[in-house]
Amino acid sequence: MAKAKGIYKRGNVWWIRYADPFGKIRFESSNSTSFRDAQDRLIQRKKEVMEGKEPIPKKRIANHSFRELAEHYLLWAERQKAVRRKKGITNLLLNDFANIPLRHFSTRLVEEYQTKILSEGKASATANRHLATLKHMFTKAVEWEMVEEEALKKVRRVKLLPENNRRLRYLSKEECQSLINACNPHLRPIVITALNTGMRKEEILSLEWERHIDLRHGFILLDVTKNGDRRELPINQTLRKALQGIVRRIDSPHVFIDGEGKRFKDVKRSFKSACKRAGIKDFRFHDLRHCFASHLVMAGVDITTLKELLGHKTLTMTLRYAHLAPSHKVKAVDMLDNALTDQSTIQKLYSETKKELTING
Repeated sequence: MAKAKGIYKRGNVWWIRYADPFGKIRFESSNSTSFRDAQDRLIQRKKEVMEGKEPIPKKRIANHSFRELAEHYLLWAERQKAVRRKKGITNLLLNDFANIPLRHFSTRLVEEYQTKILSEGKASATANRHLATLKHMFTKAVEWEMVEEEALKKVRRVKLLPENNRRLRYLSKEECQSLINACNPHLRPIVITALNTGMRKEEILSLEWERHIDLRHGFILLDVTKNGDRRELPINQTLRKALQGIVRRIDSPHVFIDGEGKRFKDVKRSFKSACKRAGIKDFRFHDLRHCFASHLVMAGVDITTLKELLGHKTLTMTLRYAHLAPSHKVKAVDMLDNALTDQSTIQKLYSETKKELTING
């Protein structure tokens, strides 16, 4: 192999030597036993010098563990939306990956984690939320120079699982009233709010009197929602009565609070008990949102208005309720029927007029 100026060997590794734009001699390892790799790196450095750039040798990254990444990520998540969800998933990931070095993550390792979640009876959607968080953590790890981009590429190769998000469970009017009657006093206004606004559970539990509730003009103002958009929801008489029945405490800004004045973090247990007392099975709190949407559609509310009330980014999610509006199909067919009938009438008049002209002629 012919020698090349500026390339030399230290042990089994090839090094390069070149002058930066200021004439200073730089020494840099190619981190490779291949002469060609060293040659390519030297050509790249000389090109950067010709362009007036000061070459910055690749910084060596320490061998960080997943636990270290999680600590930084949890601190970063404090400033983000859905911080509770991010923290929850990160802590679950720590149970499996805590002591594993970031460089040791592979496509196979992550796919095996997916399989483990499914084997525990969890839904594909749950596995996908975990994978999305893991991918984002590695994206931040590269930005924070905690791991090389190669590790991120391996994690990104893992694909999301197909999800079945077409669950549409809603209650009849009688079941809605039975559920309300079965609720404990603290839960009843929360359920009434969900049924009459279609708000998500976290949106409801985060409500504050001064910040969100405008009883004077009859609106709930949501400035931070799941999709990041501002949303205004009308307050009907049923909801107004429920809100006016809540005793406000001066030591808490929140609408729904416990006996100590603290906002409820969750109502899963009390909601499950209320469903059991009402004889309602296979029903989750989020299904109250489906009740709101389904009954509006069946009452004749158009899909576009429903999309705005639910806060969907696109019509795709809202269209799942379209089949509940058979009256829309009936009206559409009626319009076609009328159009055809009018056309037939015009044709008939034309034919009679033509016949009359022929006779008179």
